[in-house]
This record gives sequence, structure tokens and C-alpha cells, in this order.
Amino acid sequence: MAADQGLTSSRATLPPSLARRIGLGLLLVPPLAWLTVAYLGSLGVLLVSSFWTTNAFTGAVVHTFTTDNVIRVLTDAVFRTATLRTVSVALAVTALCAVLAVPLAFFMAKVASPRLRLALVVAVTTPLWASYLVKAYAWRIALSPEGPMAWATGYSPGYGLTATIVTLTYLWLPYMVLPVFAAFWRVPDSLLDASADLGASDLSTLRMVVAPLILPGLAAGSLFTFSLSLGDYIAVTIVGGKTQMLGNIIYGQLVTANNQPLAAALSLIPLVAIVIYLLAVRRTGALENI
Repeated sequence: MAADQGLTSSRATLPPSLARRIGLGLLLVPPLAWLTVAYLGSLGVLLVSSFWTTNAFTGAVVHTFTTDNVIRVLTDAVFRTATLRTVSVALAVTALCAVLAVPLAFFMAKVASPRLRLALVVAVTTPLWASYLVKAYAWRIALSPEGPMAWATGYSPGYGLTATIVTLTYLWLPYMVLPVFAAFWRVPDSLLDASADLGASDLSTLRMVVAPLILPGLAAGSLFTFSLSLGDYIAVTIVGGKTQMLGNIIYGQLVTANNQPLAAALSLIPLVAIVIYLLAVRRTGALENI
């Protein structure tokens, strides 16, 4: 009884701000522990396993330190070409998504009526509810040399790099539209009116007033489109034809060639690319808009 009273007394003497911080810290322990073990732990295992090797006869992983995999990844012309192609595709998809998202998001946020805005938001997000494979195979049919696009226009890009970029742009476009729409929505209409009252043209208003304000949303959307395109290996397998990107090369090394250490070493390339991209866009305020 005395001990309980002492404990109650000690709790009562805690400053409210300190008690609040302790409670918040206890709430954060489970998610932080999960992040450390499941995410950072798996990245640590990935890094370590890239310095292992495999038995040439059995294919079993040998826990012997070696830098052969990393050196091969950095010097092999095939991997270097695939890296440049993958980064180029990710940047192209990001640029196309931005070009398509900006006018659509502006119309949704500033021009459309509330009912039309709701319909457009539903239209943008509805593809996210569909299966990834269904959407990818739908584009495979559409881009086929004998498919609907060839029937309607007489031309089809077929399967290859162009088909990969088109398919990835469609798949990740909603991830660009929604942050840009939110950025446009936060731009006060009074700023646009003030710019017009001061004699600025529509183009000048967009360039000098709107563009700086929506840049964080645009950068936030680009984080999704760039990273998702960089790591994708299913779409390129379905519509890419003979196109080789890092994702399906890593998948082939892991599943077909049964070379886990080399696959881990290759996986460090997109990881480093994403970290560099994050550092590049960090100052735009993109992380606050995700």
C-alpha cells in the first residue's frame, strides 16, 4: 500500500510536459522497433550479403568476404548500360508524369466545379484499385503490333523501351497527380487575383507565383514516380520485349541464376540512386508533402 502511494506520488510530481514526452516515446517504440528490425535490418543484410560469394558447383552461398561482386557491378559494361537505361527510363517517366499532371491538377484544383472535381479525383484514383498485372497486360494488348492501337491509328510502338515508358507512365501517374493537386489546392486564390490585378499575364503568374508554390508537391510526386520506375521489373518483362533494366536483371540473378550475392550487389545501385535523389529534392520541401 505504501509502495503504491509512493509510486502514485512520484507520478504526480512529474511535470506534464515530461509525462507527455514519456507517453509519446512509449507509443513510438513499437513502430521504431519494427522499422529498425524489418527495414533497416533487411538493408543491412542486403549490404553484407553483397560481399559474399557462391559455390560454383552447388550454388550455395558462401559466407566469405569478397569484393568481387561489387567490382563486377562497377566494371561490367552490361550492368553499366542497364543502369544508365534504368535511370533514363525513370527520369523520362517522371518528366512525362509531371507534364501530364500539372495541367490536370490545376484544372481539378482551380477550375473544376466541386462535383466535377470529385469525379476527376475518383477517375485519377480508380486505376490504383485495379490489379497491377491487369493494367500491365492491358497495355501489352493495346501496344501489340496487331492490337487496338494499330487498328485505330495504323501504328503501334510494339514491345520495347517506348512501350515500357508508356506503361510505367500510366501506372505511376496518379502518384504524381495527387501531390500536385494538393499543392495547387493550397495556393490561395487571392494570390492569383493579386497577380492579375498587378498586370501579370497568365504565363507570368504561373511561372513566378504558382510554380514556386507547387514545386514541393511536384518534387514529392517525383519521388514516387522515380523510385517506383527505378525498381520495377514486372512491366518491363511484360511489355519491354528484349529491353533489360536493373529490376529484371536483379530478378534473373536471384531466381534464374541463383546468385544471391550478385543480386544483392546489383540492388545497391537503385538504393544509392534513390538516396541521391532524396538528397537532391530534400531542400524543396518535398518530404513535407508526402
